[in-house]
Amino acid sequence: MTATDRSIELTTAAAQAAADKLAHDVVAYDVSDVLAITDAFLLASAPNDRQVKSIVDAIEEKLHKELGAKPARREGERDGRWVLLDFVDIVVHVQHSEERVFYALERLWKDCPQIELPEDAKATRGKGEQAAPSGERDGELN
Repeated sequence: MTATDRSIELTTAAAQAAADKLAHDVVAYDVSDVLAITDAFLLASAPNDRQVKSIVDAIEEKLHKELGAKPARREGERDGRWVLLDFVDIVVHVQHSEERVFYALERLWKDCPQIELPEDAKATRGKGEQAAPSGERDGELN
């Protein structure tokens, strides 16, 4: 089984919204073969809490205005370190860069196929590493 066209549409729009707000390392995985609860995971990060919240707001607004999608659940907004938007068909994780390195969600889903994203979203890859202080790259902490 693969992600539905609707899931791909939502994922692509969310990735573009994240890229528009200067998110780092935007990546999406088709998890439909391994999870029954959703088709796709979108991961994005930012170097500070304010930007995490801005990215989350932009994703939610874009999906609602353009595609009529509202999250069934929104968690972690108060702290702004790791916000989860559950749109049922897709789940969006926007993390502070430190949480992204620490939890390394990519390791959990590395065997799942990546979803093709817009060029703006692809261009964000590696931005988090460039912004990370020395010693925090690749999951290493001093």
